[in-house]
Amino acid sequence: QVQLVESGGGLVQPGGSLRLSCVTSGIIFSHYAMDWYRQAPGNTREWVAGISNGGVTNYADSVKGRFTISRDNAKNTVYLDMNTLKPEDTAVYSCHTIRGQYHNWGQGTQVTVSP
Repeated sequence: QVQLVESGGGLVQPGGSLRLSCVTSGIIFSHYAMDWYRQAPGNTREWVAGISNGGVTNYADSVKGRFTISRDNAKNTVYLDMNTLKPEDTAVYSCHTIRGQYHNWGQGTQVTVSP
């Protein structure tokens, strides 16, 4: 059974930083691409960033230059470092991977950017 568990969310002021973590189990982590998504109230879920099993990264235009996705295969963990946070970054952030035909999601972690 695949499990994804996020942590690291919280309340931060505009311009601040947070590091999100997603610990995985039930998969050979190093074999899988991983993504971060976010969903703000009233909005559809939005893809934020992705990292391939080989470490190639991609970002949504809205976060490029501010967010960094990385992975530690020894710890079965994917990270999202978020800098220069803006109020519009407020959302529930979830990690995601596809195993076979199944999409696997974590429960999400809340990020709130507010003065």
